[in-house]
Amino acid sequence: MAVTPPVCDFGWKAPDFALPATDGKTYALDDIRGPNGTLVMFICNHCPYVQSVLDRILRDAAELQAAGIGVVAISANDASDYPEDSFENMGKLARDRGFTFPYLYDESQAVAKAYGAACTPDFFGFDAQDGLQYRGRLDASTKQAGPVDAKRELYEAMMMVAKTGAGPREQTPSMGCSIKWKTA
Repeated sequence: MAVTPPVCDFGWKAPDFALPATDGKTYALDDIRGPNGTLVMFICNHCPYVQSVLDRILRDAAELQAAGIGVVAISANDASDYPEDSFENMGKLARDRGFTFPYLYDESQAVAKAYGAACTPDFFGFDAQDGLQYRGRLDASTKQAGPVDAKRELYEAMMMVAKTGAGPREQTPSMGCSIKWKTA
């Protein structure tokens, strides 16, 4: 079932975290932050919404990193119910696809809850002072990739944040699979 997160709460401060990555290191927000902003993405391996745009995510992430924007991906799905999203499988995906950013595992789901993550993919674009400036979609893709010439909404918004410190006032929320929360 598709889930749509809420609209951008401009200026909301990025919660810190310390999570293990598929490269064997642990990363905190300070390790990720870029001089021109930070992009925190909640993704997972199995979601068809993520799978359909992973090439675009990787393209945009590399270009944003080159522009001084820190990028990180976090998976918070319950791997006991969704084994494709296990830490081991996350590492395989990151290696096979050549992730240029850390891919972190939020096993406790505390970070996803602190961010209010709702779906995969869910994008949080912050300015250089960790204030939220973008909570929108990558582009017009859904479970299937949109047209190759689709407007690069996330990329353009983050480049605006890098240049001006502010994100676009008009944003279209992301859409994707719900975060697979653990049962109590």
